[in-house]
Amino acid sequence: QVQLVESGGGLVQAGGSLRLSCAASGRIFSINAMYWYRQAPEKQRELVASITSGGSTNYADSVKGRFTISRDNGKNTVYLQMNNLKPGDTAVYYCNALVTVVPGHLNDYWGQGTQVTVSS
Repeated sequence: QVQLVESGGGLVQAGGSLRLSCAASGRIFSINAMYWYRQAPEKQRELVASITSGGSTNYADSVKGRFTISRDNGKNTVYLQMNNLKPGDTAVYYCNALVTVVPGHLNDYWGQGTQVTVSS
């Protein structure tokens, strides 16, 4: 019903920047909060950043001051601007969205993930 497609991952040197995008499509009445998670090898998935429909944001302590989450409600797209990347940011990054498909029905959707690799 709803698909999330991420893009923008890749290989970058430490100190570099990447911008991730996640576009939602399908049967969407409205999108509530949107999130970026990441999962490094042999580690648990962790929440990186979140943004509400009104634009309020929150960040993990490890990325504060370096990452910026934003969204374009007209395009059903969320972005993650990542600056001053560190090797510890290497992970698969996942987009997550809480979507109202029809009024009163809120569902949780995930993207397929995009690899971010930061070399030292």
